[in-house]
Amino acid sequence: MRALESLLVEKGLTTHDAIDTLVSAFENDLGPMHGARVVAKAWSDPAYRERLTVDATSAIEELGYRGLQTEHVTALFNTKTDHHMWVCTLCSCYPWTLLGIPPVWFKSPAYRAKVVSQPRDVLMDFGMSLDSAVTVHVWDTSAEQRYIVIPERPAGTEGMSEEELAKLVTRDSMIGTGFPLDPVVAGP
Repeated sequence: MRALESLLVEKGLTTHDAIDTLVSAFENDLGPMHGARVVAKAWSDPAYRERLTVDATSAIEELGYRGLQTEHVTALFNTKTDHHMWVCTLCSCYPWTLLGIPPVWFKSPAYRAKVVSQPRDVLMDFGMSLDSAVTVHVWDTSAEQRYIVIPERPAGTEGMSEEELAKLVTRDSMIGTGFPLDPVVAGP
């Protein structure tokens, strides 16, 4: 990466400052914290949750997140009987604005193939064990349709603010390959 950056700067195509600004934007302005804010609002505001259910793209836009693959988003709500996860089997369509840079495993051909054919095994690979009565749904994202999983709100979070709730939401929980953090384990 350093060699590529040096070459781009040497050729006059960019500057080190421009690259630093872009990296900072992905680390601080774009990323899983935006999706976490969507989830926390859905957990704490029933009216927002309903808007997210009906038209996730518009509800997400209410929070100021638009563009960069946040168009055509559907919210998938995990329940005690249904667990949702999503993948892009053809490439790596991913809602960057909400979830930040996609993890390497998300783009891996092995993951993309296995999640469709053996979703419970993939969940086990991520340390997730679901009751056999829970139906696992796998959704295939594309340029025309993207997803965000709204995980179940963790027990013991009553009375927590949206900001506190957002700290419990992980990128993997919004893909469906993880649970939110336990408030006791996460701490204040």
